[in-house]
Amino acid sequence: MPSFLAVTVAGAAATLVVATVSPEEPGHYPTCPFLALTGAWCPGCGSLRALHALAQGDVVTAWQRNPLAVVLLPLVALAWVAWGLRIAGRDIGHPTRIPVRWLWALVVAVLVFWAARNIPGWTWLSPA
Repeated sequence: MPSFLAVTVAGAAATLVVATVSPEEPGHYPTCPFLALTGAWCPGCGSLRALHALAQGDVVTAWQRNPLAVVLLPLVALAWVAWGLRIAGRDIGHPTRIPVRWLWALVVAVLVFWAARNIPGWTWLSPA
């Protein structure tokens, strides 16, 4: 239970910071080290700006910044809710472990997204 509460408080605090301090303004958040070293977008590039946009209720801008983050955020929220329900002793009717094939599918999706957003001319996937 303490770890669930700690994750909940940390997540709420991080969301509050990202909601109130815009990543669009330089100097507030560090630059992506992968982007700084290689000049290529990583799968997480644009995630802070996407989360900021979502916190402001702007789904379109969030999608433009990082569609993978927008797609995965509800899954993270669902996992958090399931975790809380399991701790509370509620039977949610779902397995407590994620099937391995889903984890591999997630890895493949992230790698494909990573590669696709760095294809020259595919600016629609860049977080700019």
